[in-house]
Amino acid sequence: MKQTTLCFLMKDADQSILLAMKKRSFGAGKWNGFGGKLIPGETPAAALIREAQEEVSVELAERDLEKVAEIAFHFVDKPDWDQLCHVYIARVWKGEPVESEEMAPQWYPSTAIPYGNMWIDDEFWLPQVVAGKKISAEFWFQKENPDAAGEKLVKQEVKEVASF
Repeated sequence: MKQTTLCFLMKDADQSILLAMKKRSFGAGKWNGFGGKLIPGETPAAALIREAQEEVSVELAERDLEKVAEIAFHFVDKPDWDQLCHVYIARVWKGEPVESEEMAPQWYPSTAIPYGNMWIDDEFWLPQVVAGKKISAEFWFQKENPDAAGEKLVKQEVKEVASF
């Protein structure tokens, strides 16, 4: 199972969250946090710091990353896509998010997250994370359309955990 990362920048002052429209490759056309696959020998935090710079041009420090979830994604029709995702929130960073070839960032009020244009699992765990909870979850996806990934959610398990 691949190891991946995902991060959401959050502003406490106005309760907003940074989402980014994935412009190409896996997840294209969906709003999500930024992140990606770990390079061999890389920790999840180091991968996330690298991905933040590459995808939205912000600088993160490991001390400012709060791990809020571990989510296993299973793709019934494409097991080589299976991944364990380490999810973080950052409330401190340097720089302003900027569009890249891969991601187009946009701030949303945490009360108006566009779940209809996101991965279908997000509505089951992201509201809990935004509310300050830590989550352990597993999701199983199946294709209804041969050209789509993660189109149909066939099973889910979401539970709150004390810490990571």
